Amino acid sequence: MQYYFLYTVFIFPIIYIFPAYAANGAPVLFGGKKPLDFGKHFMGKRIFGNNKNIEGLIAALVAGTIVGLIEYPFFHYMLAIAIVLSIGTMAGDLFGSFIKRRLDVPSGKSVMLLDQYGFLIFALVFAYPLGHMPSVYGILFLIILTGVAHILTNRGAYKLKLKKVPW
Repeated sequence: MQYYFLYTVFIFPIIYIFPAYAANGAPVLFGGKKPLDFGKHFMGKRIFGNNKNIEGLIAALVAGTIVGLIEYPFFHYMLAIAIVLSIGTMAGDLFGSFIKRRLDVPSGKSVMLLDQYGFLIFALVFAYPLGHMPSVYGILFLIILTGVAHILTNRGAYKLKLKKVPW
């Protein structure tokens, strides 16, 4: 019984969301220079800003898919879910950027909750139709894990000079 609880609340949720985490982190490592919005404006403001670029989007989709390929031999359904999680992750990240530009938040500045959880919410919503979702307790665990991981990974990336800001 304790192993079932451990698996359903902690282990499976991590396995499930890992493609989204990989997709969320990949642009920091492999991002580029070509803005995804091509410098275009919407209602007088940049659509996404310079920090959202084509190379980063491609890196995110590839990273999430690679994680899905690694998980596939153990969980056959995870390849499709990994691809959808990766797409949802990037949709959430771009949505957050779009909202921040509308609110006149400068590129690179953090907006509490939107930056930490936007990708997670979109990833889970996009993947929901494919099934195999973590339990409610597993999702609560992922919310806590994501908050902690967001702080630690961003500070680490900043110290390694992969990011200009520690958030």
